[in-house]
Amino acid sequence: MIEETHGNLLDADVDALVNTVNTVGVMGKGVALQFKQAFPDNFKSYKAACDHKEFALGDVLVHDSYRLGVQRFIINFPTKGHWRSRSRLQDIETGLKSLVAAIDDYQITSIAIPALGCGNGGLNWEEVRSLIYESLGDLEGVRVLLYPPQGAPAPGAMRVRTKKPNMSHGRAALLGLVGRYIESRTFEDVDAPNGASLLEIQKLMYLLQESGESLRLAYAKGRYGPYAENLNHVLQAIEGHYLRGYGDRTASVLALDPLELTSGSRDEAERMLASSPETRKRCDFVIDVTEGFQSAYGLELLATVHWAARSEGLSASDDLKDVTKIVHEWSRRKKFLFTEKHIASAWSRLVESNLVDA
Repeated sequence: MIEETHGNLLDADVDALVNTVNTVGVMGKGVALQFKQAFPDNFKSYKAACDHKEFALGDVLVHDSYRLGVQRFIINFPTKGHWRSRSRLQDIETGLKSLVAAIDDYQITSIAIPALGCGNGGLNWEEVRSLIYESLGDLEGVRVLLYPPQGAPAPGAMRVRTKKPNMSHGRAALLGLVGRYIESRTFEDVDAPNGASLLEIQKLMYLLQESGESLRLAYAKGRYGPYAENLNHVLQAIEGHYLRGYGDRTASVLALDPLELTSGSRDEAERMLASSPETRKRCDFVIDVTEGFQSAYGLELLATVHWAARSEGLSASDDLKDVTKIVHEWSRRKKFLFTEKHIASAWSRLVESNLVDA
């Protein structure tokens, strides 16, 4: 019996949950990332199978928690080979045969299934839905909860069962800087969100690294200014422990959803930084540099102008027109977004802060 439903699949009252994955051992976004955070032991089993080339399209990988009650089994269902690839309907069809066999082998009586291969996979829901009904519709004694494509649950509603990581120097620097930023922005605007967006955190950490802090963040030229993919790994690790709001990376960057520090995390970070006066000094320096630029727009502007100047080897003595030209050539979006007046303001701040060469 198939019942179509809505809500958070990870809250389903069933024997087994189906997790859509690739075959290269990455759970980096969407439903898979939600599963990684909620069921870390399942991720370890899945990653090991991928690393040993024991998991392929058409297979399913069953993780048994050996826990009595609901959600005993996680069934990893590959909907694509590489995470960058598109899904193929034939792989869903083959995988469904393996899923039916697993349901029988493990005597599963209830199961929750997402929209296999839709979303990032790009498949048509009606075609996938038809395959699911053909494969599972006639199973006797099995209740199937089917979740059509839908938006992700709110980050605060996503489960996190990963082990709390230790407070490292790099994590303390991030939390200390974000805490200072939220505090300084609230001082300027009492109605400001009690958090910082992912875009803002990316730019704050860029400026902290450029001020001399050794963070090993691999910044590159991105759509919204300097961007470090490996900063996402840091944020993912501390999500639910030291901050909340990172979610599953499906929200639009420009939604500017705030990431908030969890209770006590700022204090713990500051205790770690108490023995690192130079790091505290650099955090304070970044807050001084960003004064008056305390928004997603302002931080993107500052970081973009700085990257443009550094990448082209510009110095404080260069003409503002050269800076403006480089920024406007970055992308059509930046050309229309950042006015010459605003670029001049950002350039002036960077020069007076000695963040560009004299």
